[in-house]
Amino acid sequence: MTEAAAIEGGFADLVLEGQKVFRATMDALANPGTLRPLGALAQPPAPLTPELAALALTVLDHDSPVWLDLVLGAAPVVADWLRFHTGAPIVADPAEAMFALVADAATTPPLETFAMGTDEYPDRSTTLIIAVDSLEGGTPLTLRGPGIETTATFSPNVELPRLPEQWADNRAKFPRGVDLIFVANGQVAGLPRTTRIGEE
Repeated sequence: MTEAAAIEGGFADLVLEGQKVFRATMDALANPGTLRPLGALAQPPAPLTPELAALALTVLDHDSPVWLDLVLGAAPVVADWLRFHTGAPIVADPAEAMFALVADAATTPPLETFAMGTDEYPDRSTTLIIAVDSLEGGTPLTLRGPGIETTATFSPNVELPRLPEQWADNRAKFPRGVDLIFVANGQVAGLPRTTRIGEE
């Protein structure tokens, strides 16, 4: 991998494209389970996906520690690219991360190992940004809660171990808890901690 791979592939217009991604992501979190086009993608070195990179360029900075999953952490060029474009420190402990980038959901540690925030500062928790094959076609999840009129169906093609059970445990910690953002095929969908899965 050339040194150029660690510095190329960012947004052509960081402000304009970052605003598009930010608006799409906030809209997705405000309307859980709804798919939104990101509006802008990056061209990072593999195995960092264009969608993960777009979110990273938008939300990371030198004050936002980021954790990388096994796939991303095994590729030094990914950490180099993130440091160059965002300045974000890479942390080995999920509990120290403000954001987590996940390329292989099946190997994600239990959600409880990430930062949960505190009752006084619930925002000091980890937001997991998870790349999946598709935001459709997986096991349907019935969602309820703020931003959903009655129920919504969300079917991400994701192998996140014991997601409904883990999510119930996560919600039980409210206002603490993690938030999930899923990305695939130029789209984003959100699962904030206020959302219920199933009947729980």
